[in-house]
Amino acid sequence: MNFNQISTFQAVMTSASLSDAANKLGRTQPAVSAAIKALEDQLGLQLFERRGRKLIPVPEAQYLLAEADAILSQVNRVRQTMRSLSYGQGGTLKVAAMPGPVSLIFPKFIASKISGSEGISVSIQARTSNQIAELIRAQSIDFGFADASDDDAEENLYRSVRITADCPVAVPADHPLAEKSEIRFSDLDGQPMGTLPASHRQSVNLANRFAADGLSLRATIESQTFLPILHFVAAGQCCTVLDPLSNFLVSPEHPMVEGVVIRPMVDPIRYHYAIFSPEYRPISVIARKLLDAWQDEVMTLLDGGGYNPKLDG
Repeated sequence: MNFNQISTFQAVMTSASLSDAANKLGRTQPAVSAAIKALEDQLGLQLFERRGRKLIPVPEAQYLLAEADAILSQVNRVRQTMRSLSYGQGGTLKVAAMPGPVSLIFPKFIASKISGSEGISVSIQARTSNQIAELIRAQSIDFGFADASDDDAEENLYRSVRITADCPVAVPADHPLAEKSEIRFSDLDGQPMGTLPASHRQSVNLANRFAADGLSLRATIESQTFLPILHFVAAGQCCTVLDPLSNFLVSPEHPMVEGVVIRPMVDPIRYHYAIFSPEYRPISVIARKLLDAWQDEVMTLLDGGGYNPKLDG
């Protein structure tokens, strides 16, 4: 019993005549009759009594019709599901991002991209950059957004797209530096500073820059991410050279932290982001679309903020 025979049987049972069934199926009457005869032969059961040109269903045919309706409905559901998956309108999405972006711009982006697609289930995790790299190595998420590492180029368990951009500086709104349109590193000489851990790539670059310019880096606040540091900036206790996407945490439209002013730097250091995807985990159509769209979104946000973004390798 095959799909053609089942669909032909259903058409005959729900049509006024054999010719109507043939028209509904877009086939000839002899082809319809042949499909019904083949079905009867396979079942070892006569489904219709032949009375002239009419086919009169026997009682057993009513039972088979109920089964045929269920089978064909299931096939149609599978077909619709697969079509939505192929168009990126359904499926599952498992992603992760570091705490700064995941608190605002990343979920906002995901929500806007899947709006109107009821067949998509989403899992968004907030993780550190190291944790995201481990999730990708385990092939357990579709893609992640984190800080780039110098080891990414040597990694064979995931692929990475790296994006660099200029770092701005965040100062208290009532700080004298807030009056400047651009801030130099010399302006931060001896100022209390909020920094990421000393081993973080951005902190290393910052310390090297201060040392190269003969300046004093006075780190008074340290945090794994910039969001806590920005609260200390708002309280007037430090300044910080931060990653450019954290600028959106203090944007005037919807600030998560108030009382902070962001200023560009003269000859700034660069921040290094990475979009990770697993090497050995096939990802869904919707995941591939969102991964590519997120890369475009990051570049657009950074470019719109004047942070000179570039794809690195």
